[in-house]
Amino acid sequence: MSFKKITLENGLRLITVPMKDSLTATVLVLVEAGSEYETKELNGLSHFLEHMCFKGTKKRPRTIDISGELDSIGSSYNAFTGGEMTGYYAKAESRHLDSILDIVSDIYLNPVFNPNEIEKEKGVIIEELNLHEDMPMRHVHDLFTQLVYGDQPAGWDVGGNIEVINKLRQEDFLKYREKHYIAPSSVVIVAGKFNEEKIKEKVEELFDKVHRARKPFKVKTEEYQNSPQILLKYKDSDQSHIVLGVRAFSIFDERHYALEVLADILGGGMSSRLFQKVREEMGAAYYVNAEAELSLDHGYLAAAAGLNHGKLPQALEAIIKEFKRLKEIPVSKEELQRAKDHLVGSLMVGLETSDDLARFYGVQEILTANALTPRELETKLRAVTANEIINLAREAFQNNKLNLAVIGPLKDEAVLRKLLELD
Repeated sequence: MSFKKITLENGLRLITVPMKDSLTATVLVLVEAGSEYETKELNGLSHFLEHMCFKGTKKRPRTIDISGELDSIGSSYNAFTGGEMTGYYAKAESRHLDSILDIVSDIYLNPVFNPNEIEKEKGVIIEELNLHEDMPMRHVHDLFTQLVYGDQPAGWDVGGNIEVINKLRQEDFLKYREKHYIAPSSVVIVAGKFNEEKIKEKVEELFDKVHRARKPFKVKTEEYQNSPQILLKYKDSDQSHIVLGVRAFSIFDERHYALEVLADILGGGMSSRLFQKVREEMGAAYYVNAEAELSLDHGYLAAAAGLNHGKLPQALEAIIKEFKRLKEIPVSKEELQRAKDHLVGSLMVGLETSDDLARFYGVQEILTANALTPRELETKLRAVTANEIINLAREAFQNNKLNLAVIGPLKDEAVLRKLLELD
């Protein structure tokens, strides 16, 4: 799938991904703003600001003015915030492209941050935080990053905490937006069926007033560890949820393609090692998987599972054994091919729609400023060798990189700690 990248005069980047047979079009705006760009006193502001952009603009002063207009054309729309980016998007029939471009640009460019709406939205944000607490399958990943990175931006909750949320005022939103929502830190992606020349002109017109300024840089993530770490959170739940993983490297490291393949061998699909061992053989879990999470200056490889309480130690031991096996025995030609085929196939299946493609290209651009096409990415993945996998496993699976986060009714970590041995 081809794409074009244009940098406008003010520094804002435009990526266009034409799909001539598509019935839809998607507009996505990404900005380099997230929890890793915050201070401790403002933790959660990036996410809160994302909410407030839907609470009214100069042109559309009420929430219903935004949602009503989008709903009236059957649009799918939302926003998201992570550690290193915030995104706003809308998808609709291609004939409505001008409408969704106007609305998404308005949300990004002209939020009013009404003080009364800020106070009301605090309750929504706090309930969202409470919701995540009640979703251990998700919350355990937050605990894992907290364990690995500690009290620094990479280890903070994207949603913030209740004490900080309650203190935020209109001036905090205005100052933060002025600093981060600037042209060089922003990317507009349009994917689907559209006229490329008209879209370029329209984007230039709508985003012309985004000011150029020096991009703020996030605080460098510091990493130090000399032995396995455990974070155990008691919860009277029906399952024990775990994330067991190791520190890795940034997205700029060329080994990240090998890391993606290694993660797939471990826990990518129902034929992966962990699924076969922990679910099929042991009957210890419903879900079990593995993934690589790589960011601008840090990253990790981790396995996650929801386990029967009584089988937690045995399942943990089994996962550790699979980590060790990757260090000791080269992956077979057949298994390596299966992982590559699974990765590439999943990639292609996941890029069928305009919103999928917009996010695929946009996330690459906002993180690396160097987006690959799906076929270029496939070439990188298929070039990974068994020798690269075993060398990477030997470097990654070490005691001084190993971390375990657990949510469940277990109160004593000693039974788990004695199992955390990779060297």
